[in-house]
Amino acid sequence: MHRTLNVALKAALGTAALGAACFAYAAAYEARAYRLRRFDLPVLKPGSRPIRVLHLSDLHLTPDLRAEVDWVRGLAALEPDLVVNTGDNLSHPDAVETVVEALEPLLERPGVFVFGSNDYFAPTRRNPLRYFWSRGGPKHLTAPRLPTEDLRKQFAGAGWLDLSNALGSLTIGGQAIAFAGVDDPHIRWDRYDLVAGPADPTADLTVGVLHAPYQRVLDPMANDGYQLLLAGHTHGGQVCLPGYGALVSNCDLPTRQAKGVSRWRESWLHVSAGLGTSPYSRFRFACYPEASLLTLRPAPADTHVRSARTAR
Repeated sequence: MHRTLNVALKAALGTAALGAACFAYAAAYEARAYRLRRFDLPVLKPGSRPIRVLHLSDLHLTPDLRAEVDWVRGLAALEPDLVVNTGDNLSHPDAVETVVEALEPLLERPGVFVFGSNDYFAPTRRNPLRYFWSRGGPKHLTAPRLPTEDLRKQFAGAGWLDLSNALGSLTIGGQAIAFAGVDDPHIRWDRYDLVAGPADPTADLTVGVLHAPYQRVLDPMANDGYQLLLAGHTHGGQVCLPGYGALVSNCDLPTRQAKGVSRWRESWLHVSAGLGTSPYSRFRFACYPEASLLTLRPAPADTHVRSARTAR
């Protein structure tokens, strides 16, 4: 009897020690082990010059996160043709200057942005288990407001396009890119009806931009012929199982698509696992914080023809 109890006690202590070690690793190392992921996407017309897109999301900056600020500033050395920011930049009311400092060298390049809920409302303490049964907003609507408009003025003043429930266009390397964006679906501020309709058939590339990749927005964007869809929000699951992946996506996106590149109907979808976390849960496990460099390349001629027919 005593021997059985001793074995059980040792097993319990071993499990607790392993759990503590995993948590220490997740908080002390992986949450700050920033990575750059690279993807090639065949979305341009045959014969087009490649376009390098830096996709940033979920910085969740607070004034004390100096290592993240320095790492993001260093991304300017990639010299992207376009920067896409899919929101949740803030996690503190005094962090606008911190975000601008981090992005300052990139604000000199062409860019577009949408905001996430944590650009509007301060993060709050939550039971992590809620992510297993909570799938949609409204959320955080009673939390303290953040200085959203100050951040918007900084981005727009630098020339970045605000795609919050809006259409936009840019010419990058002589190629016309048409955008459609929505405000954050996670708090149900998306108004796709304001931008709905077939994607511009005269554009060389069409891109849909949103913070939280809910199917109610991804579906019409794909149906309207947007070739590339860019989103964040999921943190890649934040805590993943090695060899399995994300346990949750914090929306109705399938967990197998919680980060990286996949297909959504006839469109390409890239979901960024993001660079930060809530200040109340600064840990990641088997899910490194990341930015992504997407190199957009010409698609095979027959693929482009099929996509054009689908859009019509």
